[in-house]
Amino acid sequence: MTRPPTAAQRRVIDAADPVTGRLRGGTEAQLAALVKRGLAFRHPRPPHDHFLTPAGHRLREGEASPPPSPPPTGPTGSTAGGTGRAGVFAARIGGEEDAPPDGPARLREVHSAWQGLLELRRMTNADGAVDRPCGWERGHLVQAAALALEAAGHRPEGPDTAGYRVRATPQPDAVAVHGPDAGTLDACAATLERAGWQVGAHTDPRTRTRYLLASPRRV
Repeated sequence: MTRPPTAAQRRVIDAADPVTGRLRGGTEAQLAALVKRGLAFRHPRPPHDHFLTPAGHRLREGEASPPPSPPPTGPTGSTAGGTGRAGVFAARIGGEEDAPPDGPARLREVHSAWQGLLELRRMTNADGAVDRPCGWERGHLVQAAALALEAAGHRPEGPDTAGYRVRATPQPDAVAVHGPDAGTLDACAATLERAGWQVGAHTDPRTRTRYLLASPRRV
């Protein structure tokens, strides 16, 4: 089993910003140890601040033990799909066979991931803008669009529930968003536009099914 953080490392975790997860203190050795445990990540651009991963947030709130898995590479620990490996957050893309359970813990996790992504926009967009996607989102289109939808309260498709599904497309800069009805699609379009995406409605010529194409806005 993975050893729990030391008392000094735990103090660094407890002192983190409760929303963004920015670590406010700690030595370089302590921060490196938290990164190695998958509880924090180091931002790649100056000033190279450290932030809690979703696993770090859960540990701070007393909900989980530290994960044995290596640290994530994205700003929120996101991975493709809806579940990801143990201790690593993944936005719900809809239609997963093994989706994480709903509840207050999931809501907090999604909120923390979205706030972390907004912080990444601020730090990596040249003008510090948070109203349009950043480079990480353009490299992880499905996860980024799904996070915007889940953070806004939209319900993903489940085994017994209707909802949105976000899927990759042959276009390198666009994702498809499917939904059970026009109302769901219209609501998803409005959310993505507010999150800085360009959205258009389309109809599949073979099935006549309506869907959305969404691309991250650059300006």
